[in-house]
Amino acid sequence: MRRDELVEYLDDLLQIEAIEDTSNNGLQVEGAAEIRRLAFAVDASLAAFDGARAAGAQMLLVHHGLFWSKPLMVTGLHRRRLGLLVAADLSLYAAHLPLDFHPELGNNATLARWLGLAGVEPFGQYKGQPAGYAGRLPEPLSLEALVSRVEASLGEPVSQVWSFGKSTVETVGIISGGAARFVDQAAAAGVDAYLTGETSHGAFHDAQELGMNVIFGGHYATETAGLKALAEHLATHFGLETVFLDLPTGA
Repeated sequence: MRRDELVEYLDDLLQIEAIEDTSNNGLQVEGAAEIRRLAFAVDASLAAFDGARAAGAQMLLVHHGLFWSKPLMVTGLHRRRLGLLVAADLSLYAAHLPLDFHPELGNNATLARWLGLAGVEPFGQYKGQPAGYAGRLPEPLSLEALVSRVEASLGEPVSQVWSFGKSTVETVGIISGGAARFVDQAAAAGVDAYLTGETSHGAFHDAQELGMNVIFGGHYATETAGLKALAEHLATHFGLETVFLDLPTGA
């Protein structure tokens, strides 16, 4: 498949231009003109670039790219990263908030699907955009049972649980990654538990005083969901070979 055709498709699918973000989303580094194999990773890193090259990929699609709102000089570590991409003729495509927010393939929507939530609706706001998704569990669960279901979905233990709410959970709100600060919006949405990525010192008292259960699944782990869903979609839609590079950070 032609690189430019794939980029155009991704830009449209993920609404790259419509979603306000600090990330410079879309094609960040241009590589080979023909794409046969796509690699996916959460972070743009030397390990991910090496992994994509070793897997025979012509493009790497990441959640956290190299270019954000502040311009970077091509020196030091940034030069090493760009140099490896150019030497490997490897394209780099980044999708940050567009991959969080997508209603079918995004991190939040995919996590909701993995948990079997029904009646899923957007909740919360970030710069005028729906920040997360909330829905109802197939059956009421204890908080401990919900944590076990989250761990089974993510394939690894959660990092922390704040048990400040109901002992029986029926509804769950989800915002992946570093979104502990949205605990007040989860409480306003009326959910019994809030699933996000990484913990925050500042959000602890908010959750406690609002009576909100919070499950921290890990920033990295919760942001693998959309990449895996997107990889499956592109493999089915275009017949492209895909490989997910699992490079956990522990955060």
